[in-house]
Amino acid sequence: MEACCLKPSHESVAVQRPRRWAEPLDPLMTDADVDWLMQRMPFAGLDASAFPRSIPLDGVLKNDCRLHRFSPGQVIVREGDYANSAFLVLDGHAELVTRSLPPDVLGRREVKKQSWPSAIWQLLRPSGVEEARDPEDVTPDVVMQDRKSSVSNAADSNSTDRSQDESLPTLFLQDFAGIVRAGQTAKLAAGEMFGEVATMLRGPHGATVLAGDNATLLEIRLQGLKMLQRDVEFARRMDEHYRAHWLGIHLREIPLLRFVPESNMQKIIDQTELRSFGRLQWNADYSKTRKLSPSEQIESEPVVATEGHHVTDLIVVRSGFGRVCQNYGAAQRTTAYLGKGHVFGLEEITLSVTGNGGSKPLQHSLQAVGFLDTLHIPVECFAREILPHIRRSELPATAAAAMSGTAKKDEPRERRTSTRTKDATGTGLPIVNVSSDSSQTWNELPTSTGTSFEPTGLLEFIVQNRYNNGQHAMIIDLHRCTRCDQCVKACADVHDGNPRFARIGNQHERLQFIQACMHCTDPVCMIGCPTGALHRNESTGLVIVSENICIGCGVCAKGCPYSNIEMVEINDKQGRPYTDQKSGGPIMKATKCDLCSSVPSGPACAAACPHDAMVRIDLSESPPLDDWLRRRT
Repeated sequence: MEACCLKPSHESVAVQRPRRWAEPLDPLMTDADVDWLMQRMPFAGLDASAFPRSIPLDGVLKNDCRLHRFSPGQVIVREGDYANSAFLVLDGHAELVTRSLPPDVLGRREVKKQSWPSAIWQLLRPSGVEEARDPEDVTPDVVMQDRKSSVSNAADSNSTDRSQDESLPTLFLQDFAGIVRAGQTAKLAAGEMFGEVATMLRGPHGATVLAGDNATLLEIRLQGLKMLQRDVEFARRMDEHYRAHWLGIHLREIPLLRFVPESNMQKIIDQTELRSFGRLQWNADYSKTRKLSPSEQIESEPVVATEGHHVTDLIVVRSGFGRVCQNYGAAQRTTAYLGKGHVFGLEEITLSVTGNGGSKPLQHSLQAVGFLDTLHIPVECFAREILPHIRRSELPATAAAAMSGTAKKDEPRERRTSTRTKDATGTGLPIVNVSSDSSQTWNELPTSTGTSFEPTGLLEFIVQNRYNNGQHAMIIDLHRCTRCDQCVKACADVHDGNPRFARIGNQHERLQFIQACMHCTDPVCMIGCPTGALHRNESTGLVIVSENICIGCGVCAKGCPYSNIEMVEINDKQGRPYTDQKSGGPIMKATKCDLCSSVPSGPACAAACPHDAMVRIDLSESPPLDDWLRRRT
């Protein structure tokens, strides 16, 4: 009997292609709003022909922008909030606060350390109620007001009524008038933009901005901001503003440039190019790319610089992560990863410009892991303005030798023992001492910049899963772990019977990377929090939830690429659930690992492990994990 089978069909199946604006920033933005914006500066002066037909100027305004109206004293952005949008003042004015406001003024509560007696009492006499909260932890101790997610055309009283618009909560600064009278603010008039630098870098806002007299503002998300730069004049003004106010600051933060005289710095500012690679919202693609093999993932990443090509720029990482890789047979292998402040091409440039080592092409390729924002300093500028002021101890060994006229032949790139010392730049970049002994297992690869581990498989695993983003990653040594779950039980004891992690996670050989908040270098979960409840503590660097102003919207839980934030229903100390006065629904709060910041002993999970199998560790640099592994071999 012949087997039955379906014959392949040659008919096509029509589906809808995903569109650039499938999710507009403001679904309530109308054509009348767009027409009103098109008549105002700077949009009235933009060249509409510079925009492609598929993404016209009016389309950018309608889909990548949102109109807001604020009352005097309402907080527009908070210092420390991670940015995803810039703001343009249309009517009225805004006030930029020139001094840092205390956290409690913005509704953020400092984590208070428990005393030892209090911690012991909590351990002996638990409440018995999961997710129990005191009333003051549920309701805000600051004034909160609603603002419209869209406002009707401020100049047209006959425009569409938007009284049914969705409202978003914001904080209201009660002492707003007093701060203004004290001269602690700077006025931002109509036509001025703020937050664009933090948005382009996806970094924290450097200051708090409050609304002045009934200010109308236009929020422009990153995608729209980049499209608006297609207009030459708009792009020029943004570039001039950044170079005049921010580029010098960012260049001076680079340890390699700390001895460069001020007289040279302006020439460097004038010649430095700003570039970005990959997608800023890398967390949206993370679930797909992590399933690719290392070789497929490397092939899919945008190339910044290619091995074997002539070196033209010193590349400085401004934000994001870069993968340093090298040809290895028919494929490529990762040899290091770069983070903020790391440089690429230093050795090759130094050897080329000194002439002692001859012209040397790039020995590695650099690719963007998700997103990478870089500064490019031309070779000529580097040789003239920077290289004479770099200490020899800060250069790779071969480059330092070339500067002294004693260039040595390249060492073979085999596994070798290396003694890692923190270099004078303070960036933690390895200075490698090569020896013939290759007996150790966890050696670092000889690379002049970046962070690297040996064996290569561990490095590939860390980068592929973006664990290099973690400043407090939780790792278990499975050779020592007895699965007693004392770590989970200890976490539950500290957090009302509800642990902030489960002993699950990806494994690489003997290591298991537990699914718990890593307090990331790039905390994408913080982007979009409407009240600033999720924020980074300035003194500890931990990502903390101020539950009193958390509205339970779930933006952070959806934004975390590692699924390390959960939304939970909360109860009072008697076990009665809190409910909303208006809707009657349960009160939800975001919960995550807080690294037991209130407990005097530190992380309870690691402290409770009877076999020293668990560690909380910084994966943004190699020494912590490298040293921890060495002690176990």
